[in-house]
Amino acid sequence: MLRVAIDTNVLAYAEGAGDKRRCLRAVEVLEALPEQAVLLPVQVLGELFRVLVGKLRQAPRLAKAHVLRWTDVYAVRESSWQALQAALDLSADHGLTIWDALILSVAAEQRCRLLLSEDLQDGFSWRGTTVVNPFAPDLPSLLVDVIASSGGRPMPTEAQRRARRLPDSHR
Repeated sequence: MLRVAIDTNVLAYAEGAGDKRRCLRAVEVLEALPEQAVLLPVQVLGELFRVLVGKLRQAPRLAKAHVLRWTDVYAVRESSWQALQAALDLSADHGLTIWDALILSVAAEQRCRLLLSEDLQDGFSWRGTTVVNPFAPDLPSLLVDVIASSGGRPMPTEAQRRARRLPDSHR
């Protein structure tokens, strides 16, 4: 099964931090991916906590509960010394922030085929991991292929997407 790493922005939108279109897309993509295919770099969880407390003004205890909820669903991978060394190279060689580079490095170290992120360059590939922007107007074919080949739920059609409303917790 292909593995997919998730960046902070995808989880933050799924938590309601952003415009309705992105929040809805994040929820749709996460629902379509099989749980066992998804990996969360630990860096992402720390950044999500910061977004929930800072941007969404959640109480730290509530933000902690939300972060831990994601860990109940998806596998979490810690950063290693080797991942940090590779992130330093990525940052120096490609101009990525060290934190984005660390997320990509952990994804590659864990043999993820994709890293879903709005923040990194769509299509950038490093050590077998390709960055895909799940918020592009048209869902990238590589992500559609991963969902289809891994037995995930099909993504809704555009008409279904327009008709669907976000649950209160995602507004």
